[in-house]
Amino acid sequence: MAAPPVGMKRFYVILGVVAALGIGLLGYLLSKPSTLSIPANVTVQPSDTAGFRGYVKGSDSATVEITEYADYQCPFCQTFATLQMPTIDERLIKTGRLRWRYRDFPLQQHAYARVAAHSAACADDQEKYWAQHDRIYEGQSEWSASRDGADIFRRYAGEIGLELGAYDACMSAGKYAGRIQASLDEGARAGVSSTPTLLVGGRLYQGRFDSDAITKLVDSLAPRITRAR
Repeated sequence: MAAPPVGMKRFYVILGVVAALGIGLLGYLLSKPSTLSIPANVTVQPSDTAGFRGYVKGSDSATVEITEYADYQCPFCQTFATLQMPTIDERLIKTGRLRWRYRDFPLQQHAYARVAAHSAACADDQEKYWAQHDRIYEGQSEWSASRDGADIFRRYAGEIGLELGAYDACMSAGKYAGRIQASLDEGARAGVSSTPTLLVGGRLYQGRFDSDAITKLVDSLAPRITRAR
């Protein structure tokens, strides 16, 4: 049998290389997590909120509690979380004067807000909520401009040490869609319309805040609350 021409040999070699690359790419795409979306306007079930009132840091005995309604994709929320909260944490929360309660308020115009909130909720399953919360805010400029924020959140999850199999299962199932919706509904009932909004002593405070303003607010409320007791 005659040997194939040199040109045909080259063609078959190139074809084989292309086929191998194609198989590799297909394998990568099949193993890569698909783009995720977390459903909105879901029906909240009792199990979504049972025993849960938000992500809380600080002492149970603190005389002042502040509830923050925030959106991970909100630029003002990002500035507050990364520049002001570290000082508030050291000055007021860790000293036992303030209890901080974080509630998700994903705005409709922000494509990745619910996915970000859900990523942090799944991290809470592994007791690393605040680590993922902080990492998502720190990386906002990266993921908010990307084509697939969920991929970046997954990378953050790996960076903070989450077990990714459990994380992926939580994300794919939309496990906390109802919890996020309940948080949004709670804020809407309280009168929240933008982020960040703080609920303090039954009053809403909207706009930009800094650590000095929060400290003055806590100082003004603590004596009043103490006297009321």
